[in-house]
Amino acid sequence: MPQVNWIIILILILGILGKSDIIAAAAAILLVIDYVNLERFLPILERRGLELGLLFLVISVLVPFAANKVDGREIISSFFSVPGFVALISGAIATSLNGKGLQLLQHQPELMIGLVFGSIIGIVFLKGIPVGPLMAGGIAALMLRLLGQWP
Repeated sequence: MPQVNWIIILILILGILGKSDIIAAAAAILLVIDYVNLERFLPILERRGLELGLLFLVISVLVPFAANKVDGREIISSFFSVPGFVALISGAIATSLNGKGLQLLQHQPELMIGLVFGSIIGIVFLKGIPVGPLMAGGIAALMLRLLGQWP
């Protein structure tokens, strides 16, 4: 078995141990792709997988609006409240950090293992919920910038 498969198997095990179904499922899918010799799809997944995942994430967040569960007046009034303003600023900061995380992971994909281990530590010891590697990568990029280790 090639070395890459062992890394993916390790990520699968970590995902299972850390109760991160998304990480475990992603690793399992990659193992299946490798096992059935569909590696030709890996470049497509690398180029478009993030966009597809973000598409489904945005769709899931917008479902309450499509289902008319949120009133338009509530949306407008939320912009003029302290929590709404904080949410607006937080969204802008998070989006910026996610972009930095994507850049970091594109340039140093080996950091993904550390992010997965860190996510598992957060799940087990801090009762956290893993929402994805981009935010973790964004925080890592910010910390590396503060340490003078990232441009």
